Amino acid sequence: MILSLQPIRIRTESNDGEGRLVLAEGVLVAILARLSADHGAAAGYWFLEAGFGSLAYPRPPAFLDLTTALDWITQRCDQRP
Repeated sequence: MILSLQPIRIRTESNDGEGRLVLAEGVLVAILARLSADHGAAAGYWFLEAGFGSLAYPRPPAFLDLTTALDWITQRCDQRP
């Protein structure tokens, strides 16, 4: 499976944050958001803001980096029936 990322700004209550649209072979499967300083020790981690299909549940904890997030997404997409 080939995953691609598209940078996107995400509107939050305090400001616009960094995000990524995650596409699996051209199909939107997830939206990742980078956690801001408002999240304390988790600042800079990546959060699954939205997951579609096999990524909808269960919600994973925040990811340390994009590589870890993409590994998780790949595993979950590979479980698709």
